[in-house]
Amino acid sequence: MANQQAKCWLDVLEERVNMDIDWMDPAFIKSLPRKPHDQTSNQLWMGIQLAHTSNTELLKTTAKELKAEGWLATYSKMGTLMCKENIDSILGRVLVQTSPSQAYDMAATIEHAKLYDREFQQRGISRERFCIKIPATGPGVLAMRHLSREGVPVLGTAVFSVEQAIACSQAGCIYISPYYNGKSHQDPSLWPNVKDPATQHPFSHRIYQIIDSYRQLYRRTGQDQPLIKLAAFRSRKEVVAGAELGCHSLTVSAAMLKELADTPYEAEIDPGKNQPKPTEKGFYGQLQDPSPRLQPLLTSDPLAQSKDSWKPASLDVDYLANQASELIKALDNDPAGKHRLEDAIAMFVKAEMESKALIESATQQAAL
Repeated sequence: MANQQAKCWLDVLEERVNMDIDWMDPAFIKSLPRKPHDQTSNQLWMGIQLAHTSNTELLKTTAKELKAEGWLATYSKMGTLMCKENIDSILGRVLVQTSPSQAYDMAATIEHAKLYDREFQQRGISRERFCIKIPATGPGVLAMRHLSREGVPVLGTAVFSVEQAIACSQAGCIYISPYYNGKSHQDPSLWPNVKDPATQHPFSHRIYQIIDSYRQLYRRTGQDQPLIKLAAFRSRKEVVAGAELGCHSLTVSAAMLKELADTPYEAEIDPGKNQPKPTEKGFYGQLQDPSPRLQPLLTSDPLAQSKDSWKPASLDVDYLANQASELIKALDNDPAGKHRLEDAIAMFVKAEMESKALIESATQQAAL
């Protein structure tokens, strides 16, 4: 790689993995030195952007227009309007998330995703340029299967276990989003700030096992598997680890993307250098076999209830059968994964309720 020392971390990582922006502010995205691939969002980022002064008048107008249809109609339309501001500043898709309050209601999740689908298409944004994020609960994966069969692009989010990831494959997702870190964003004392995240972070085992499961499923079936958008990084080292582990894309915060763009590349702290970047089609057929450095991640799980209780997730179980009973059972037997899923949903519900209050206030003001 010529003159690699003069490059920043963002340049180097982009040669190995797609770099996405997990933020919605159009001014920030336009200011970036290179276009992100995708723009992801969730109820936290939607709430921040919804409350931004630049959207005050638009929110009032939209709330007045849709007051008879309820706050969620306004929220969803505003989400697609804000995404439309960014569509020309990114290379790929804009992503929004269905209501976390409905994460355990399949029918309501389907209805909200279809609302987003209609709103995006009314904005002139085709299904090739957006994707709907759905929390990977039992009802959530059943909703994903229904939507994917209708051609709506879906991503399984809040994926904290290998079983969830396999279920998302069976549901026809095009992406999944595991979160590298859980509640440590709210409680920094919970963050495992290790020297080498790829081999030492407790969640790296599950990420690598998901990747290996998808590699095996691709070899068995010849069918493309969900591409992994790893999220929730707390350090530059973790972003670098995500690329080394073999994720398709890394979705990072505005602050982290700026840090990567501003920090010169340091080859001496880069164990994953010289990895080729696979193309999207047939991605898992192009991945290298597990390296001796990462192979141990496939033989244990620090998050399992006990060392003796751990065993690899089965690729032969139909996790969607009988109303996703096998996935629900797997989560019940995995306290770490289940608690992290519940924590993520609770965090998003809190943010959603703040947006609901903002929209209802705007609706009342519009009626004056």
